[in-house]
Amino acid sequence: MYKENYVSTSTAPETRRAPQPRSVGMDVAYIAVFAALIWVSALIPPIPVGGVGVPITVQTLTIAITGMVLGAWRGFAATGLYIVLGLIGLPVFAGGSGGLGALAGPSAGYLVSFPFFAGLIGLLAQISVKKLTGVKLWLALVGAALVARYLIVWPIGAFGIHLNGGVPLGAAFLADIPFWPGDLVKNILAGAIALMIHRAFPTVLVRR
Repeated sequence: MYKENYVSTSTAPETRRAPQPRSVGMDVAYIAVFAALIWVSALIPPIPVGGVGVPITVQTLTIAITGMVLGAWRGFAATGLYIVLGLIGLPVFAGGSGGLGALAGPSAGYLVSFPFFAGLIGLLAQISVKKLTGVKLWLALVGAALVARYLIVWPIGAFGIHLNGGVPLGAAFLADIPFWPGDLVKNILAGAIALMIHRAFPTVLVRR
């Protein structure tokens, strides 16, 4: 009886897409692109809220996305580059402002906190993308942004209001609360956008 010889494809090794090595040039490009995106988002007119002179801005949405997509050090570097460009005088801050005078305003603490905000989000994102996908990853990214928001942005921002606005420290902490609903919405949206980016570019935050 004739017996057909064949090689079962079930025994063939599974082909997986290996993480791509990152180059310094690629990292620099990511940092520059996301710093520019933060700049562009700051051009959207801010919305005044409360009585301490700190407006609601869209740039915090972009900074959260930056940390979620780039990870810790690149997220910190991109946001830090944006801050440096503003402090040397380029009109990149909310409302088209720039210069060292920004450190004398009530928003100074928030500006100082932004690189650390992105860095902590990025650190937590690096852990999450290795273990989670889909809705679980989205929830983890949103959670990372909220943790960073309350551990870093809230206290540093409140201290800036206290120092430059002459507001008692307790009242300065309370002055941050009106931003919470908007920040929750922005972080939920940031997580969704970052999840789409990770699906389209699955190696953007993967190291060998």
